[in-house]
Amino acid sequence: MTDSDYHARAEALLRSLEVQMDDWLQGDVIDIDTQRSGGLLELSFPDGSKIVVNKQPPLQEIWLASRAGGFHFGWNGTAWCDTKSGESFDAVFATQASRQAGKPLTLSS
Repeated sequence: MTDSDYHARAEALLRSLEVQMDDWLQGDVIDIDTQRSGGLLELSFPDGSKIVVNKQPPLQEIWLASRAGGFHFGWNGTAWCDTKSGESFDAVFATQASRQAGKPLTLSS
């Protein structure tokens, strides 16, 4: 993947997360705060915990840090997938966000 392809795909993921968080907030699903600084998106949950999603351009990866640990995602040609387990970003994010929210959360397609 070229660097410009990586940046376009990574930015699309971060933008979609921002839209999803806004939807959750507006729909009274969860009171979640977002803060974006360049290629880093920080999500703050009601209990004070955070999830951080950020771009790692040198590796062409997306990293997710949650209370449970860190996850690295690479583009497999169709989706962002965990470099160890192969699980999709959406699935890992939903699991980690649900744990920190104390209720089920899923990303809209």
